[in-house]
Amino acid sequence: MTQQNPADHPEAATASATGAREQAAAAGAASAIPASAGSPATADAAAGGAAAGGARAASPGIRSRVFRGALFDMDGTLIDSTPAVDRSWTTWGQEWGLDPAFREGMHGKPAIGLVSAVIAPERVDEAFARILQLELADVDGITPLGGAAELLGSLPDGRRAIVTSCTRDLARVRIEASGIPAPATVVTIDDTERGKPNPDPFLEGARRLGFDPRDCIVVEDAPAGLAAGRAAGCTTIGVVGTHSAAELDADLVVDSLADLRFVPVDGGFRLDF
Repeated sequence: MTQQNPADHPEAATASATGAREQAAAAGAASAIPASAGSPATADAAAGGAAAGGARAASPGIRSRVFRGALFDMDGTLIDSTPAVDRSWTTWGQEWGLDPAFREGMHGKPAIGLVSAVIAPERVDEAFARILQLELADVDGITPLGGAAELLGSLPDGRRAIVTSCTRDLARVRIEASGIPAPATVVTIDDTERGKPNPDPFLEGARRLGFDPRDCIVVEDAPAGLAAGRAAGCTTIGVVGTHSAAELDADLVVDSLADLRFVPVDGGFRLDF
């Protein structure tokens, strides 16, 4: 797998500078930050050999559990938006005179947090609006990751949701560009006060599906997202790609969504890997 883009999530682009700073403090309202291309995590993921069946680690009893809902991260988990993300953030960083290393460690977190960390407070609103403009305009090369469309499409709409750090508008354009089946339930950074690694996005996803979070799985490629899922009480599945298997603290770690299947049973589904 390849690396991913900034968290994808409308009103935020036009919020006042004060509003943007408040959202940042709450970890909220923008696109998530991608791991930069060619990072050590990507190299490790490419070099590391998979265990038999593509599953690297699994908690005891996970195969026998019946789950009711699946909450999927988007960028880096379901879709590869890395080329578009890298172009947008590289352009943005150059415009603002930043060192290319400014993105390190931010994949899976809301973009407003990064913008607020590297831009003077009085210019955060302007800078944030600009990165949203760049990302919304560039969807070239956005594709589904291996096994993503099949796995997402194997569940009925009432059991699946996308939970992303993107803004609502950015999530919409990237889902459309990738061609993955769009669930009826999509939770974005615009929908919760706090973003990942806080549990709020996944709690909201489970609430919208009508399930107890403890009966849901979270499928994520980033440590921040896995931490959010774990804090929400969900069973976590880490997908190698933007981060190496060793960096993914999850109940199950797989090399690709092509290594995972949902088996329908009464009351929900089981995992097969």
